[in-house]
Amino acid sequence: MNQIKDPLKIEMLSTGDEVLYGQIVDTNAAWLSDFLFEEGISITSRHTVGDDLLTLVDTLQERSLHNDILIVNGGLGPTSDDLSAQAAAQANNESLVLHDEWLKVLERYFLNRGRKMPSSNIKQAMLPQSATLIDNPIGTACGFKMVINNCLLFFTPGVPSEFKEMIRTSILPDIKMIYPITERKLCYRLTTMGRTESDLGMEIETSLDIPDFITVGYRAAMPIIELKLTGPESKKSEMDSAWHKIKSIVADNLLCEGVNQGISGLAQVVSRLLNETNQSIVVIEQQSAGVIGYHLLEANAPVVKSEVVPFVMEEPLNYFSQVLQNQKADIALGVVNFQEKNTEFTLVIVTKNQELHFKLKYTGRVQNNKIQQQILSAIALDGLRRYLLNLPIIGPNVWLELLV
Repeated sequence: MNQIKDPLKIEMLSTGDEVLYGQIVDTNAAWLSDFLFEEGISITSRHTVGDDLLTLVDTLQERSLHNDILIVNGGLGPTSDDLSAQAAAQANNESLVLHDEWLKVLERYFLNRGRKMPSSNIKQAMLPQSATLIDNPIGTACGFKMVINNCLLFFTPGVPSEFKEMIRTSILPDIKMIYPITERKLCYRLTTMGRTESDLGMEIETSLDIPDFITVGYRAAMPIIELKLTGPESKKSEMDSAWHKIKSIVADNLLCEGVNQGISGLAQVVSRLLNETNQSIVVIEQQSAGVIGYHLLEANAPVVKSEVVPFVMEEPLNYFSQVLQNQKADIALGVVNFQEKNTEFTLVIVTKNQELHFKLKYTGRVQNNKIQQQILSAIALDGLRRYLLNLPIIGPNVWLELLV
């Protein structure tokens, strides 16, 4: 291999028709990018190709010309559509050879489970001549590494648990040995709701003098906007200063700090506040169709009842108070009386001492039902978060109009 110069060019190549055609979500690619970033290594590109041998061969040859390291994921199973080893051999003008070492591992694997090894699994021990085996302590698909066009290629199984184990224990140490990491990067994250991506970007970029070595990033996932601040660890004091200023700009719209987990992350914040104050909750929903209750339960919130009501409530406060009393809970939260025509709805928060209700109108772009449910759920959870923190229940939101 040629000497690798900074910056390191490292690409992930995902294989499989099911990935290419969107039949499954490529979670391995997302995980790898984040994992390597935390280790101070940046993926420079990602590529996806289907289960076609000639296309795989051409892709391996072409991508190896443009990268220092290529991590190939998938195609190491025992079936006819698992073509990575064969494609790798052809791409480097080699033959496949039987690796007795892995064949013995396979035989032990099935023997320990009281089964006879199917003959089709022998294929998983057939590797390119120049390949070096990478152990798989979990499954039957061994990984391997080899050099094509002065590029180091790592071949990994598609099963997420096996892929992650191989990356952590074998491939990452190899990469670090070849390319010592001189400096880690820092990435600060927060999530907001109620302001547009362009509005946030304009205020931050016009009011703050962000150094060139710091990158501000934005990601919209309605109704939430994530902000990221990325920079070198050696510039932590400058990063902290910029981050403090950004947080002051978004303070009224800040949901939480840390990795953006959407509605799930907001539910975790609310759950923590409920548990810290030892308050139980009942959740009553209409158009949100149980999304609020689901995420609170997933976040281990003290939910004593969660129900979806199909009817319009003439007196929602009476209904909420009655349910609260019957369940002996501390707080009742709900989104009810949604009107499809004009996107009006009612947010209700009832406790033993307070009855709060807000008639609201969503003024943003009309969304499909799933996104609409997420928007309503986020508004409700944020309202409860604000209540628990003694903040105004309805925060500033460009897409929300307070009617009553």
